[in-house]
Amino acid sequence: MPKFVIERNVPGLGDLSADQLKAMSQTSCGVLQSMGPKIQWLESFVTPNKMYCVYIAPDAETIRQHARVGGFPAESVEPVLQMIGPTTAE
Repeated sequence: MPKFVIERNVPGLGDLSADQLKAMSQTSCGVLQSMGPKIQWLESFVTPNKMYCVYIAPDAETIRQHARVGGFPAESVEPVLQMIGPTTAE
């Protein structure tokens, strides 16, 4: 299944408490559970004002549906074409 990177604008995100981030995560997981196994959240990266999330889903519209139902922003939903790292240089 395709992998996607989602950019979410969340002003003040870096100032949220652990409990607030937990609540956001719980909301996301609840929506994911209701959508079934066709979409999976792998991880998210929190920056001061944005969150970058990595999901597996059949298409970008499934990602956008998760965002709408959960009340999450999703300014950009891009497919991951390839992954590279230090070993790519070898």
